[in-house]
Amino acid sequence: MAIHHAHQHRRTGKRSAWSAVMCATALFAALSSCTTNPATGRREFTPFMSQNQEAQIGAQEHPKLLEQFGGAYTAPKTTEYVEDVGNRLAAQSELPNLGFTFTTLDSKVINAFALPGGYVYMSRGLLGLMNDEAELASVLGHEIGHVTARHSANRYNKSIFAQIASVGIGMATGSGDLANLVSQTSQMYLLSYSRNQELEADELGVRYMARLGYDPFGAPRMLTTLGAATSLDQRILGKAEAAQIPAWARTHPLTSERVSVALQEAREASAALPAAQRGRGSLLNALDGMRWDDDPDQGIIDGRAFRHGQLGFGFVVPPGFALENGETAVRANGPNGAVMIFTGGRAERPVADQAQQIWRSLTQNQAGALQNVQALTVNNMPAATGNARLSSNGAQLDFRVVAIDFGNGSAYSFVFVSPANMTANLNPEFQQTLYSFKKLTSAQKAKVRGRRIKVITVQPRDTLQNLAKTMAYQDYKLERFLVLNGLDKNTKLKAGDRLKIVVNG
Repeated sequence: MAIHHAHQHRRTGKRSAWSAVMCATALFAALSSCTTNPATGRREFTPFMSQNQEAQIGAQEHPKLLEQFGGAYTAPKTTEYVEDVGNRLAAQSELPNLGFTFTTLDSKVINAFALPGGYVYMSRGLLGLMNDEAELASVLGHEIGHVTARHSANRYNKSIFAQIASVGIGMATGSGDLANLVSQTSQMYLLSYSRNQELEADELGVRYMARLGYDPFGAPRMLTTLGAATSLDQRILGKAEAAQIPAWARTHPLTSERVSVALQEAREASAALPAAQRGRGSLLNALDGMRWDDDPDQGIIDGRAFRHGQLGFGFVVPPGFALENGETAVRANGPNGAVMIFTGGRAERPVADQAQQIWRSLTQNQAGALQNVQALTVNNMPAATGNARLSSNGAQLDFRVVAIDFGNGSAYSFVFVSPANMTANLNPEFQQTLYSFKKLTSAQKAKVRGRRIKVITVQPRDTLQNLAKTMAYQDYKLERFLVLNGLDKNTKLKAGDRLKIVVNG
């Protein structure tokens, strides 16, 4: 028996050595076949992702992206306009026959990105911040540039090469790790581009814009607006400057260098464009009536109030707390690190057990059970609450979990988090929020309609201040109006100009 095993091992070793030679030979052949990228002019090799594979990845990931980012926005006036501008830009690229797909996402989050294979996405939250077609072209051109420069493929190949060393032994033993590594598909679109890739995509975007005669200064204007929108959003949410990292900035870092380079590229491109087009009117026509901010199907934030017409509930957070509506939860950030988290689901167990289950999910079963669990009633709805204290980075945090049986098989919960030394002061405010949770009447449900962009014409007596008063918000009316229109507080209005406001309905 021992002799048989030893013989078997020798035979396996020979096969493994031969497999390693074959793998190495194939890898060398792949690395030896470089091509010239027509967009960048660089000699490059992408042995682990061909252009056909890029198209396959894009097609596979497209439905997943739609599900993750709220689906496609379906208003034809808006979406067909974006597609038209995108297709005309793509036709000016070095890959005019790739078959680009341009999708407007039904999301208020400011974001734009591209998948391999020519799938380009832009959220309506980003689209609504634009003030002319040249700005739209700058963003679409930038994303087209990521595709034509094959930045995802290059990034993927670098990632594979960085890992090859760790599977080298596996290659020699015939473990198949290299084949597994090459077949992996990762969500590359969620990773940050490098500094050089961002600058290169900016340059390519300006190139495609200029070929269509667009004003190249649309690019730096758009980057400036994005910076202003980020600052305002974080100010509204009460977050520190260090935390100002919106979704688009995680994948497209905005730096002073990038804005400066965009300005320089615009100056150079504009020298060859005697009559650059901005296309303000066509873009404003496409935006007029577009949904803005929250989708009513996901609930609406109105100042300190959150209301969900479809599900039929609402609650109000205290002064000093800023609401943020996410895909699966509503969060309110308060003073001194206090946080409120609101979620919902099916009522599959008694409320006391529901509270414990929420706590187990929150702590991944790593923190024991809730303490002092007791029953209570919230506006005639059965509820249960319990508390716990945990250490985090040397600080003590208090947690209170409340589960509420809403009826009709639904349950909702609040998780209140506070630094231990602030809990006594914050408890009255947490209770205020809890007992503000109520079922909406039919009339109240009907009023949860969301907001839309409305394009108006400036009248002779209009001022920034009186137009800002028409904004459908309870706070930051002037600041929101200025950011939405790419203006500053010293802008002088001109009768006959067209501007955007946000209205209910």
